Amino acid sequence: MKRVKPVIARNVEELARVLDLSPADAVEIQTRSEINDKIIQVVKESGLTHAQVARLAKTSRSRLTAILNRNTTKVSTDLLLRILGALGYRTKMTFTRSRHAA
Repeated sequence: MKRVKPVIARNVEELARVLDLSPADAVEIQTRSEINDKIIQVVKESGLTHAQVARLAKTSRSRLTAILNRNTTKVSTDLLLRILGALGYRTKMTFTRSRHAA
């Protein structure tokens, strides 16, 4: 049996390179991950149940639970932002030029 050598990616840029993704994909992964982190933090601090948060955000409890478990496959960034908005948060974005810009 052939041995597979593990690959370690220390940041999003390395992960994108290993997976043969574009720098734009790396930015999207990083941004969505940061939004997801904030949702998890805010929901924990809110004291609300998953069902209550889902109702506020006009989504299903199962979808919210998936997001809280970091399963955001087929979840739009719009929904992630809507959840934060429903919990009383606004998003402020900043833009910086990346090292690997075209």
